[in-house]
Order: sequence, then structure tokens, then C-alpha cells
Amino acid sequence: MSCVVLLTGSNAPQSESVLHRTAEILVRRIGTMECASQIYTSEPWGFHAEELFSNQALILQTSLSPIEVLDEALATEQEVGRDRAQEQAEKSLTGERYASRVVDVDVMFYDEKIIDTPRLKVPHPLLHVREFALQPLCEIMGDYRHPVLGKTLSTIYEELKGAGPKI
Repeated sequence: MSCVVLLTGSNAPQSESVLHRTAEILVRRIGTMECASQIYTSEPWGFHAEELFSNQALILQTSLSPIEVLDEALATEQEVGRDRAQEQAEKSLTGERYASRVVDVDVMFYDEKIIDTPRLKVPHPLLHVREFALQPLCEIMGDYRHPVLGKTLSTIYEELKGAGPKI
């Protein structure tokens, strides 16, 4: 069995319900839930939206390969109602890199593996600059050492919070 760490996010109405449903589906598709953070809210990152985001970190035990986990995460997003075509249309209209979404599931870590393929990059390449991801991760695994940066998640989070406003 392998340990996979996922981050779920949503800025849909009733986002907490969306994240609870997403976690249930991920357990059905990927494996046994070992731990889940509380749900945190934050401002959108990288784009403007009226709605706040809710995020939750999940640790699951799985017999799936990293690519199989990714495929099941994407299938879960679709099952919950993510519409990537609609998001692309919104991004085209606004010129933003990101858009509001019903749900997003990112693979943060898979054991201590470093994976760099066109479809999957683990650890998540932007984790170290995203407070909204680090906060729930630190709640459940703050002492975990990032396999690329060599620092604990808590240290990365504290350094990021101390860096001041991000532009």
C-alpha cells in the first residue's frame, strides 16, 4: 500500500458539502482514508472571484499507482460536477489563468516519490507558494519533509507567511 496526499478545493455554493461528497467518492475510488484536515477558507489564488475557496487535505492509503490515482481524482471531479469547458470559457473571457470551479482535486504527494511527467508532477510544483494548500496540510502532516525542498511543511508554511503580501 502507498500513501497519497490529496488537496481538495471548491468555491461553489455549499463548498463544504461539495468537499465532504468529494472525500466520500475519493475513498470509494482510491482507498482508505487515514486522515482528513478540517476545511479551511481562503481568498481565490491567482485570479479574482467573489466566492471564497474551501480546501481540505486528505491522506489515503491506496494500492493504485500514481497515474491511476490521478485518473480517479479527475473522474471524481467530473462526478461531482466539474465542467472544464465552462472554466476554459470563463478564463478566455477574463484573461485569467484560473477560474472558479465546483471542485478541484490535486495530488500533493505520493509516498516520498518525485514524479515529473507531462500528466503528473509530484510533489505539487506550486505547493510551496500556496498558503491555502499548506495550511490544511500542516494541520495533518506539518512535520512531513518535502522530498524536493528538504524542509518540513510547517517550515515552508511559516516562511511563506513571513514573506509578506504576494503579488
